[in-house]
Amino acid sequence: MNKMKTTNEFPDKIYLTADEIPKAWYNLRADMDKKPAPLINPATGDPVTLEELTCIFTEEGAKQELDETTKFIPIPEEIQNQYRKFRPAPLVRAADFEKAIGTSAKIYYKFEGNNTSGSHKLNSAIAQAYYAKKEGLTHLTTETGAGQWGTALAMSCEKMGLDLTVYMVKCSYEQKPFRREIMKTFGGRVVPSPSMETEAGKKILSENPDNPGSLGVAISEAVETAVTTPSTKYVLGSVLNQVLLHQTIIGLETQVAMKKYGIKPDVIVGCAGGGSNLGGFMAPFLGEQLRGEEHYKFIAAESASCPSLTKGEFKYDYCDTGRVTPMAKMYTMGYDYIPPSNHAGGLRYHGMSPILSEIYHQGLMEAYAYEQHDVFEANTIFARAEGILPAPESGHAIKAVIDEATKFPASKTDTTGPVIVFCLSGTGFFDMVAYGKYNNGEL
Repeated sequence: MNKMKTTNEFPDKIYLTADEIPKAWYNLRADMDKKPAPLINPATGDPVTLEELTCIFTEEGAKQELDETTKFIPIPEEIQNQYRKFRPAPLVRAADFEKAIGTSAKIYYKFEGNNTSGSHKLNSAIAQAYYAKKEGLTHLTTETGAGQWGTALAMSCEKMGLDLTVYMVKCSYEQKPFRREIMKTFGGRVVPSPSMETEAGKKILSENPDNPGSLGVAISEAVETAVTTPSTKYVLGSVLNQVLLHQTIIGLETQVAMKKYGIKPDVIVGCAGGGSNLGGFMAPFLGEQLRGEEHYKFIAAESASCPSLTKGEFKYDYCDTGRVTPMAKMYTMGYDYIPPSNHAGGLRYHGMSPILSEIYHQGLMEAYAYEQHDVFEANTIFARAEGILPAPESGHAIKAVIDEATKFPASKTDTTGPVIVFCLSGTGFFDMVAYGKYNNGEL
C-alpha cells in the first residue's frame, strides 16, 4: 500500500508544463528478457523481414515494428509540435468518484479525450501520418471500430495533406453516425465493412450478406486496398508494436506527473481491445517492474463480447479475417471470430498485442472481462461524480477500478487504501445511441 502521503496531501489535479512532455517514446521490448515472438510470414513460416513489412507499412513504421533493442526512440520535432496542441493531458484525482463508490482508495485518471477525436488515438495517428508524408506517400488506408482511430487518422491525414480511406466495422458505422461524419469532415472516405470494394469483402458477403463486420474483416479490406493502390500504405491503430510505442507518451507523462508529487501508484488499470492505450499507459511502469525498481498490480479490463485474454488461446494467428497479413503470436479468439454487435466498440478485435500477450503469459498482468450493461452502469456513476462522460471502451477500465477500489471501504480511521491510476482513454459524446439504450432499459 502507498504510505508516502496522507489523504490531504494527494493533489486534486497534476499538470505538466509543455517542457515536461516526454521527447522520446519508450520501447518496452528493450527491457523484456523474454521478447514477444516475431511476426511470421504465413507463406514461408519464417519471421517477417523489413522488406516484407514495408510492402504494407511505412518504412519507419516497419523499422519501429522490428526494433527490440532501442529503449528510447526520439519523437520528431514536427510530431512534438502537433502533440503540444493537446498535450500534456491532465492527471486528475477522482475524489468525488471515490466518495460515490465509498472507498478509501485514492483514484487518479489520465484523461486522453481532450481533442476532437475524443480519444488517445491521436498520439499514434499523428506519428504514422507524419512518416507517410515524409516518405512521399499520397494515400493511407485503415480500419476503425468505434471510430476513434478513424477520426484521429482523418484529422492527421488532413494536417499532413494525405488522402484517407477508412473501412469502418459495419455495425459501428450504423451505430455511430456522428463519428463517420467527423471523418468525412476532415476529408476521410468512410466505407462500411465488409464492402463490395475488395475481394476480401466480396468473399465474406457472399458467405453471409448480413455479416455485421469486425476489425479483422476491416483490416483485410484496408490492407488489400493499400497493396493494390499506388503510393498507398496501410496504418493500424492498435495491436502493433509501433502503435504501443507511440502511445507510451500516455504512461510517460503519467510517470513524470506522479513522481513530481511523490506519489507511487499501487494499481494500474486500462481497458483492453487490441492493446494500444493499455500498453502505452502501462509500459513505463512495466519497465520499472521488469528492471526490479518497483512493483505494481496491473489490470487489463476487456469486453465479454471479445475476451481474448481471459478466454482466448495464446498461439500464432492471423491478424485479419481475410488472412492477408502476417501471423502474430498473441491471445486470440480466432481470426474468423465475429463478435456480437454490441457497444464495446474498439474492444472487439479478436486478438491482443503480442507485447501484452507475452506480459500476460508471464503472469505480470491480471485480466477481467465485463458485460456491457455493467460497463454503462459504471460509466454513469463516474459521469455523475466527475462530470465527464466516458466512452464505452473506457468504461471497462472504470468497472475494473470500482471492483478493485471497493475492496477497501471508506473509513474515518483507515485512510491507507491503495493509489489506483487508470487511463480514461476517451469520451462518450458520440456514443449517445448506446447511452440512450442503457437509459431506456433497452441495452
